[in-house]
Amino acid sequence: MEKISREHVIFEMNKENKPVLTVDSGTNVIFETQDCFSGEVQTEADTVSSIDFSKVNPATGPLYIKGAEVGDALKVTIRRITLDDQGAVLAAPGLGMFAEDIEKEETVIGEVTEDATFYKGHEIPLRKMVGVIGTAPAGEGVNTGTPHDHGGNLDTTLLTEGATLYLPVNTPGALLAMGDMHSAMGDGEIMGSGLEVAGEIEVTVEVVKENNYPLPFVETEDLYATLASRETMEEASKVALDHMVEVIRDKTDLTFNQAGMFLSLAGDLKVSQAVNPNKTMRVEVRKDILEK
Repeated sequence: MEKISREHVIFEMNKENKPVLTVDSGTNVIFETQDCFSGEVQTEADTVSSIDFSKVNPATGPLYIKGAEVGDALKVTIRRITLDDQGAVLAAPGLGMFAEDIEKEETVIGEVTEDATFYKGHEIPLRKMVGVIGTAPAGEGVNTGTPHDHGGNLDTTLLTEGATLYLPVNTPGALLAMGDMHSAMGDGEIMGSGLEVAGEIEVTVEVVKENNYPLPFVETEDLYATLASRETMEEASKVALDHMVEVIRDKTDLTFNQAGMFLSLAGDLKVSQAVNPNKTMRVEVRKDILEK
């Protein structure tokens, strides 16, 4: 088992980044991650104004995968997520969907157990997930807080244990990095943060030479999902919908019109996050319906 420690982090996904570990396709790797505040929020006295924003959203890595060439896909299967026993959720003027309504900043520290997140006396079922995960983009570097076609700060609740994420390979080795885990986050990440937690992510990385999926693409035990991140939710929705139509037409004999009608009947358009510099939308289709 290979491991990258949380000391090795980047704040920009960039093809010029030097890899900290090189592995063969098919290797299991543990990414030890910091929380999205680089450990600077430990008490409820630590508010947004105390954070060094140059250290927000650290992603552990990057990892170089042998045999990954431009045009391939990288298949990342999330095997196990282990979380620390506490995390933080923040509110501040200018942050999240209530940006204009918040009058003062506030931090709440939540306890994390094997089953739940405890928030102000409320027990919220554990919903551990990876917020930032991506490869190096094809062009200029992109900060780890911004999602796009390379992945990045997707903040998608589907990215949990058992899920497989397919990402584009835009530079030799792919240069995979990840972090920004949550013990609880609702779709949309309404206030601008989930319960932000450090921990470990164990993944299997595999190079896919003949990929037919539009990327990024998620597969779970029950679902297929296309993801898209753009400046507005409308733009992101259109890309995610177009990509799912591609998937449906590849797997069936439906025409374009028929695939669109199928989505009206059996597809779910959902908000992954509405608070990052680019918004992330997804389209989900159940496998058992599509594959029949």
